[in-house]
Amino acid sequence: MRAVVQNDKSRTRFRRLALGGGAAALAAATLLSACAGPESVRSASGHGGPAKPQDPAARRAAEHARLAAAARRWGLDQVPLTPPPPPAAKPRITARDGFEVDHQEDWNLPPVFTTVPTRDKVVFLTIDDGAEKDPRFLAMMRELKIPYTAFLSDYLVKDDYAYFRKMRSYGNTLNNHTLHHPYLPGLSYEEQKDEICGMQAVMKKQFGKAPTVFRPPYGNYNQDTLVAAKECGITYAPIWNEEVFVDHWEYREDDKRLRRGDIVLTHFRGRDDWDGTMVDDMRRFLNKVTREGYAVARLEDYL
Repeated sequence: MRAVVQNDKSRTRFRRLALGGGAAALAAATLLSACAGPESVRSASGHGGPAKPQDPAARRAAEHARLAAAARRWGLDQVPLTPPPPPAAKPRITARDGFEVDHQEDWNLPPVFTTVPTRDKVVFLTIDDGAEKDPRFLAMMRELKIPYTAFLSDYLVKDDYAYFRKMRSYGNTLNNHTLHHPYLPGLSYEEQKDEICGMQAVMKKQFGKAPTVFRPPYGNYNQDTLVAAKECGITYAPIWNEEVFVDHWEYREDDKRLRRGDIVLTHFRGRDDWDGTMVDDMRRFLNKVTREGYAVARLEDYL
């Protein structure tokens, strides 16, 4: 309001000076031009100063409407649930019972686990290997704001590192799944180390950072695997509790149900391997977890 008043005073002074002669008018015009900053210009043109921030409730309503439109566009039954904020105190991750190796704790080896201990009603989506590079999948997950973790094998991603750089730029995490996806227990310690450390080097070169999270191919490992992984800078070795395909789910537990903190596996696959696309696969995944009251959270937020 002050800027408007000042601007009106300047104009009045300019008109008076203009009646007194051309030189005075020119001087006043120069003064008015110099003094009328951006705030005065906005006020004079009727904008009324900086816009007020949108009300938080209005922002939430607008975002829900956007997500609802995206859910309809991608054929979901419901809007996916929003996960809670990342925990301030990270849960203590240990190897799942029966999944330990000799010297698991005293050598401080990366734990193999299938579920994160949490009271939050969340699950974690992880996607393996990198064979299919579907741009519609990237668009779907970005629009719906669904976080996921990709475990990459170099022999499948090296033809299009840019696809995974885009994935990372959208806020998703890229982790280690070895160079060539071998059955690791069938290799020597040095061969396993080459597979894991070799992929660490690729990840650092191509994506700017060597990860601290690693998934052994097929979920198979032995003590050498975890020793080698630790030597390569790995802290965690999550596998999974459920696996989702384009046409069905598979479960590790006999009761075949989701649990809080479960890690869910799927793969980068398309019509060459499945009777559907990655979008179809994600539709099945999201419809089930949302129907059962689970949000999808970012795995690394809990590690």
